[in-house]
Amino acid sequence: MKFHPAVLTRVLALLSLAFGAAPASAQEGPHPIDRTVLPVAEPVRPTYSELDARNVKAPPRFQVKAPDGAPNVVVILIDDMGFGSPSTFGGPISMPTLDQLASNGLRYNNFHTTALCSPTRQALKTGRNHHQGETGSIMETSTGFPGNTGQLPNSVASIAEMLRLNGYSTGAFGKWHETAAWETSVSGPYDRWPTHQGFDKFYGFIGGETNQWAPFLFDGVTQVELPADPNYHFMTDMTDKAVAWIRHQQAMTPDKPFFAYFAPGATHAPHHVPKDWIARWKGKFDEGWDKLREETLARQIKLGVVPPGTPLAPKPEAIKDWDKLSADEKRLFSRQAEVFAAFAEMTDYEIGRVIKAIKDMGELDNTLVIYIAGDNGASAEGGMSGMFSEMTYFNGVQEQVPDMLKYLDQWGGPETYPHMAAGWAVALNAPFTWTKQVASSYGGTRNGMVVHWPKGITAKGEVRSQFHHVIDVAPTILEATKLPEPKSVNGTAQIPMAGVSMAYSFDEKAAKDSHLTQYFEIFGNRAIYHDGWLAGKSTKRP
Repeated sequence: MKFHPAVLTRVLALLSLAFGAAPASAQEGPHPIDRTVLPVAEPVRPTYSELDARNVKAPPRFQVKAPDGAPNVVVILIDDMGFGSPSTFGGPISMPTLDQLASNGLRYNNFHTTALCSPTRQALKTGRNHHQGETGSIMETSTGFPGNTGQLPNSVASIAEMLRLNGYSTGAFGKWHETAAWETSVSGPYDRWPTHQGFDKFYGFIGGETNQWAPFLFDGVTQVELPADPNYHFMTDMTDKAVAWIRHQQAMTPDKPFFAYFAPGATHAPHHVPKDWIARWKGKFDEGWDKLREETLARQIKLGVVPPGTPLAPKPEAIKDWDKLSADEKRLFSRQAEVFAAFAEMTDYEIGRVIKAIKDMGELDNTLVIYIAGDNGASAEGGMSGMFSEMTYFNGVQEQVPDMLKYLDQWGGPETYPHMAAGWAVALNAPFTWTKQVASSYGGTRNGMVVHWPKGITAKGEVRSQFHHVIDVAPTILEATKLPEPKSVNGTAQIPMAGVSMAYSFDEKAAKDSHLTQYFEIFGNRAIYHDGWLAGKSTKRP
């Protein structure tokens, strides 16, 4: 049976009205919408008695949009990088992108993490302390006890979900490490995978680390088949995917802001980096880690990221003096540091590609960029001598220097899975002592952070010294985007955020601290900060 086009059009219009396919209300309409309950409730659908669609005006399509002028948001999180690593905070490793953002933004020199990756990441994206998010340690050491189950509760929604339900496009790229190991198979459940935690797009790896030459990747929840490219490197690949997503999102919906979470696997072991990047660092660490600590502190004082007269914290007794090492040890350890520095520099370069893409689209001025140089301090998990294959660490095997020297020329290449000696971790956390995993010392918890937002921050190139913690990132994003903290998300009442916004410090260098008390705890290492004082107790040495 055939219908005349005009008749068919009228029938379809009547069916549309009958089944309510055109809901009423626009973004705000005559009455402000309630953003404290997410998702925002749709308005009551109108009903009609008129049968002729030509005599009825359809209501506007219901759509929740971000507040007018709301910025794009980019959160960048480097892995396993200490406070004294990047040049931006006086370190030896050149990171031009971080430097440039700092020169046109703000350096935060009193910013803290949890001392370990999974807890920091969960706290970063929820604004709650890591035990509130059931992430007391890394996912692989989750237990059945409260505060460490590895299963983020529905009462602790992520900032990504809050932004998505408020009209943002959301994408995550790189490392996740927030899903318990028993939930990472094809059987799921997928509740705590990125695309069920507020992200429209995910491209990266689910676990704590990956082979940069041959990563185990997912696009959403679908495993990725790697290209047959001998020059493939994940750091470049994830950047390509992030840039493509941002460009496509802006091309399709230029009036819709985006939230991009860019979390490289770098500089976590394995330290994998192309040889041309490594060559740039040849010989630059030959003077050793003791000299490096001294030089770093001098630069930090000159930059103003630590106060004049700051002393170096005592070096742990387990770390040998550089001048007492053998020639073979020095040769091996120098190479390890060269590879690590190259990995960090390459990572910053790829981040620069993301920033450039946003700038080329004319969006950088109204993009809040939060670049965190480390989810904890530099890692001493390489042991006293480093390792050719990090798998030996997980199996309690101590590699020997003569054996590792055989692979010196391949270090950082696809034949290796390397980590560096603990002496470099201590040096790259200067001026503090200790390292990743140690929550009782700033060597494990103090990380440099840069905030860049030309349209929202008047001050340029300044240092901010207010005490802040990774749980303060989510509240800062909410304030910058003019969004309230939700009381309910997806039908579940929310645990209030433990963090505070950092926005008060954006244009007030001398603003009084608003985050006065903070606890730290990882694997029994614990500390409490209050109004300038830190009391710590360590039960474990790396």
